[in-house]
Amino acid sequence: MKLKAIKVNEEDNVLVALTNLSKGETVEYNGEAYTLQTDVAAKHKFVTEDLAVGDKIHMYGVLVGKASEPITKGSRITTANVKHAVSGEFVVNQNTINWTAPDVSKWKGKEFQGYHRADGKVGTANYWLVVPLVFCENRNIEILKEAFLKELGFAKPNNYQEQVKELVKLKESGASVEELLNFQFNGADVASPAVHKSAQFPNIDGIKFLTHEGGCGGIRQDANVLCSLLASYITHPNVAGATVLSLGCQNAQISILEEEIAKRNPNFDRPLFILDHQQSGSETKLLSEATNKTFVGLVKANETKRTPAPLSKLTIGVKCGGSDGFSGISANPAVGYVSDIIVALGGNSVLAEFPELCGVEQELVNRTTKKEDAEFFLQLMKQYAANAAAVGSGFDMNPSPGNIKDGLITDAMKSAGAAKKGGTSPIVDVLDYAHQVKNQGLSLLCTPGNDVEAVTGLAAAHSNIVLFTTGLGTPTGNPVTPTIKISSNTTLYKKMNDIIDVNTGTVIEGEETIQEAGARMFDYILKVASGEEIISAVRNGQDDFIPWKRGVSL
Repeated sequence: MKLKAIKVNEEDNVLVALTNLSKGETVEYNGEAYTLQTDVAAKHKFVTEDLAVGDKIHMYGVLVGKASEPITKGSRITTANVKHAVSGEFVVNQNTINWTAPDVSKWKGKEFQGYHRADGKVGTANYWLVVPLVFCENRNIEILKEAFLKELGFAKPNNYQEQVKELVKLKESGASVEELLNFQFNGADVASPAVHKSAQFPNIDGIKFLTHEGGCGGIRQDANVLCSLLASYITHPNVAGATVLSLGCQNAQISILEEEIAKRNPNFDRPLFILDHQQSGSETKLLSEATNKTFVGLVKANETKRTPAPLSKLTIGVKCGGSDGFSGISANPAVGYVSDIIVALGGNSVLAEFPELCGVEQELVNRTTKKEDAEFFLQLMKQYAANAAAVGSGFDMNPSPGNIKDGLITDAMKSAGAAKKGGTSPIVDVLDYAHQVKNQGLSLLCTPGNDVEAVTGLAAAHSNIVLFTTGLGTPTGNPVTPTIKISSNTTLYKKMNDIIDVNTGTVIEGEETIQEAGARMFDYILKVASGEEIISAVRNGQDDFIPWKRGVSL
């Protein structure tokens, strides 16, 4: 008989509804029957015992909230009867960690086809980067973008431009407003090419033009962090070279960028052209010089071809966004299993989103191999929480309306499920924002939970693929790091399959175990890493880039 509800951890006092359940319905789990006192929608939870005000609620084996009013056994928990609560006391010891790695014999000796760099890293893509040091140059970046993409064949066809042309024709023929609203454009469903390659530069996966709102104004620390972030992108293994436009007078000086590049790669040897607008004089001269140098850089970058690389060269960033009540029991644990596979094969995994690690700090501290890293992690978490509290917010305000509607009613509940993306392996390093992976294994990276800010940071850590789980549907991508979208439920996968790549709703439906879904996902990752599969975010041109200014962002 198919399960109607599941208990994630035997220590829990809630069950997760796997399907819509009705008041008065009896649900059996592990030999015990529960008569529902309320309707419980799929993804939501009901309590397995009577709770008084202040009683603790556990899920994933950790404290995720406390009852704010009496809750009868079999009743759904909501924001009205539960308040966010976490354990606030942490013990830091020098840990001896006995980790049982997954069986990776299936993948031993396998390779992927990647782009080898002189610093020993290997890219899963080969991009040219065009970036501004300050927002004043954003317009010039857009001019270069228009000049290069269409002319070289990298531009994505815009079916909706054709749709507008058809609407103009209809209007001119005298069509009514109702006819215009109901117009069905046949070309909208025409599939775009899997990837937009250039006949001139077949070994280049694309030219990425980034814009941002930083570099000047604000505080000097913001400019320094921006330079660190851009240096991380320029030295990224998926990047073949870069063109940088500077106005000249901004806080984010060229010298700071050069220092940050040297920190990350002292022997950096890829093509890099940094142009100073004020030294060039006219805008015409700046853009002409940038065009010539970028074209020459593309010629050089095109000389690099995919060749075999060991799986130990992969660095996977893990992220969730638009999470639902199934994310923590399907997509996130499956990604966690992939994280363990990567680590067992000698590669790297990076777990970000510090506001979504609230409530699981002790579990993560217990997995940290060095005491100083555990202390640094707690320091960053406390500082983050204090900054949020200082402006009248807090981690407890992290869940979005969409999260709450689909079953994640406290931040601790959301965090306990989000942390599953990090698997079970030891934590070998704790990184601050815009820093890159140094040690082999699983690292924690300080970023906001905000989807784009977090993925922007994961790319800066030199993740060459990001795994992004979602229960509600999130189109997020990244300019330099292919971002694979993974659905927690099959309904979402079917509804939004133009932005989703992998479905783990099979776990909820009992068709696959977490390990089977993770192994299937890992095989897909290897195809993406070799350029054999083009993911939705790349196909759709979803190049999201938002630097975090270290302000309060949950």
